Amino acid sequence: MAAKPKLAVYKFASCDGCQLSLLDAEDELLAVADVVEIAYFLEARTAVQEGPYDVGLVEGSITTKHDVERIKEVRKQCRFLVTIGACATAGGIQALRNWRDVNDFISHVYAHPEYINTLKTSTPVAEHVFVDFELRGCPINKKQLVELVAALVHGRKPRVPTYSVCVECKRRDTVCVAVARGIACLGPVTQAGCGAICPSYYRECFGCYGPKENANSMSLGQHYLAAGKPSMQLVRLLRNFNGHAADFATASTALETANK
Repeated sequence: MAAKPKLAVYKFASCDGCQLSLLDAEDELLAVADVVEIAYFLEARTAVQEGPYDVGLVEGSITTKHDVERIKEVRKQCRFLVTIGACATAGGIQALRNWRDVNDFISHVYAHPEYINTLKTSTPVAEHVFVDFELRGCPINKKQLVELVAALVHGRKPRVPTYSVCVECKRRDTVCVAVARGIACLGPVTQAGCGAICPSYYRECFGCYGPKENANSMSLGQHYLAAGKPSMQLVRLLRNFNGHAADFATASTALETANK
């Protein structure tokens, strides 16, 4: 009998939500365990098998010098490296520091800032090592994660949507909040995966799954500006869970500059 592929799950700077999404898969996780050997997953078990590993899943962004060195070692240990969640794929909410002086944040949060040793930025894993595939979301869609693992085991490309949240709104017969209610919504430029939850409750899309293919968030921002939306409202909307993602970051920087 052929040996099962070995799966490793790593954590960097994050809230653990994406790892919990895997644990929350329950029956699906049992099916995954039938076809892969979960060799390293400290969130779920204390037993550890030594690498190398066939597949490595990485949650969290790179925020310290130690992280930089560690992710390089993780890359060496994994045949396929997959980043999961907004922190690992776009720097996460902690990437808000990338537009400010990180020392200002530290001085407001910690009683003894001198104990904190961190980088000035929070960056995605792909800015430091080669990544084979990115699974977006804050948190990730557990069904997409199971699909990812199944695809890697069977040697095929994962079937993960690259179209916008707008498609999901139409599928669930949700009236467009941007058109009908004049709400500045990131749905047209955000990758699908959440099921369009927020627009179904008459809220804007906050870009939890990051930019879709050829997003052009700058064009959408200009449209909302012309409709009378304050530029800094749009900046804050873009600098959310995936603010450091290239398309969102470029648009938010341009909008912030225009506001000055």
